[in-house]
Amino acid sequence: MARLSTHVLDTMNGKPAAGVVVELFRLEGEARALVKTTTTNSDGRTDEPVLAGDAFRTGVYELVFHIGSYFRTIGVAAVAPAFLDTVPIRFGIAEPNGHYHVPLLATPWSYSTYRGS
Repeated sequence: MARLSTHVLDTMNGKPAAGVVVELFRLEGEARALVKTTTTNSDGRTDEPVLAGDAFRTGVYELVFHIGSYFRTIGVAAVAPAFLDTVPIRFGIAEPNGHYHVPLLATPWSYSTYRGS
């Protein structure tokens, strides 16, 4: 089944990041439309794919991870403004029947991503 999934890992503490708000936007030219808002579970994953079924289409998308709120919630002292508050990851979906997995590995000061499986 074609789908987009994600998960968030707190690499500062070596654990899944639970409670991270994740927004998905579809971009068409200069327009940016919110497709879905979800939150990570105790495993750092969303309970269902971020995008699937008829909504899964080729195009340019952006996942926005609200990682600053997560680190504040778990008691990581941060200066204001936080170095990383929201982390946007813009990517393209070219395979209409593919599985795209876009994870976020984050600390309050750094992040990385990749196309997973």
